[in-house]
Amino acid sequence: MLQDFSYIALFLLISIAFAAFMLVLPLVLRKLGIIPHKPSAVKSSTVECGLETTGRSWVQFNSRYYLFALVAVALDVMLIFILPWAAGLQVADWRFFLGGAIFVGIILIAYIYAWRKGALRWK
Repeated sequence: MLQDFSYIALFLLISIAFAAFMLVLPLVLRKLGIIPHKPSAVKSSTVECGLETTGRSWVQFNSRYYLFALVAVALDVMLIFILPWAAGLQVADWRFFLGGAIFVGIILIAYIYAWRKGALRWK
């Protein structure tokens, strides 16, 4: 049993070491002079697609865009879970079907809720 946890500990140590290495690498490369650091007013200016900005650069977006994107992501996640479930329906029993039906029902209720709240209206 201890051997099983040693794999987890080894994986955890490697992931922490990799994250630390990725955080320290840019600092080391800058100290060695490989990454240049020459700030200027041109580099610090705000540009949009290579052109000077027109108007204010701080624009507030409507929260409906985010709700619409969140619903789209939720439907994509549902698709990721539904495809393997549908592929296994040939060899499954009624409990397998019931679990998938409950999952689709929950997603359907959430979709109807978002629809009623107006999150899917694109203005």
